[in-house]
Amino acid sequence: MNMINTILFDLDGTLLPFSQAAFVENYFPRLGKVFAEMGLDAQLCVKAVWAGTKAMAQNDGGALNCQRFWAAFSKAAGLEGERLRMVEDACDSFYTGDFDAVKEILSPADISGQIVRAVKTKGYTAVLATNPLFPACAITTRLGWIGLEPGDFALITHYANSSYCKPNPGYYREILEKLGRPAQNCLMAGNNTAEDMCAGELGAQTFLVTDFLENESGMDITKFTRGTLEDFGQYLSLLPDIS
Repeated sequence: MNMINTILFDLDGTLLPFSQAAFVENYFPRLGKVFAEMGLDAQLCVKAVWAGTKAMAQNDGGALNCQRFWAAFSKAAGLEGERLRMVEDACDSFYTGDFDAVKEILSPADISGQIVRAVKTKGYTAVLATNPLFPACAITTRLGWIGLEPGDFALITHYANSSYCKPNPGYYREILEKLGRPAQNCLMAGNNTAEDMCAGELGAQTFLVTDFLENESGMDITKFTRGTLEDFGQYLSLLPDIS
């Protein structure tokens, strides 16, 4: 039996306590303001963001997610060249600035940071296996909402280092290749039955975090090891030290 030595953490709804609906409602008006301040059609550009997101979700591994995103955004928004690069720079500035205000929808607790730091102390490799739809700077900001930073993880998936999205098994295979570890050495924790629990199909152990459970397909969750984030912390505390 292979011993677990790597813990993969989902971010949204797992370590980061919020619902996708509340996030979208707060996030897109702020992002639209960035486009409007550039003299662009904010509504059109927000639609282009959705087009780019869809392109990333359908990525087959032939290009990085960021390349898929900006190609689709460019086509949908009718922007290219220097104008497109200005939009990309403006978005990066947004993610390191005004985007931080989105944290108002959260009720952050210290437990997420405690769990990540505890498994590292026990000798485990911590990976942030967040669906790679955002640039790294946006993920850094979101980690700050729960008192974590990029240095807390051996690997963070983002749109510029990934060429698949959840629930495509290629997403997890890509992580395993970067880590140089078999799935059997890994435990994936997440709140989405489709996107996170599919890691089990590759041989990883899984833990379904139920505080902000996402189960659109109505999957039978009794087959999963599951519980609240606090339960997951207790579950991890029972793992042996390997440091």
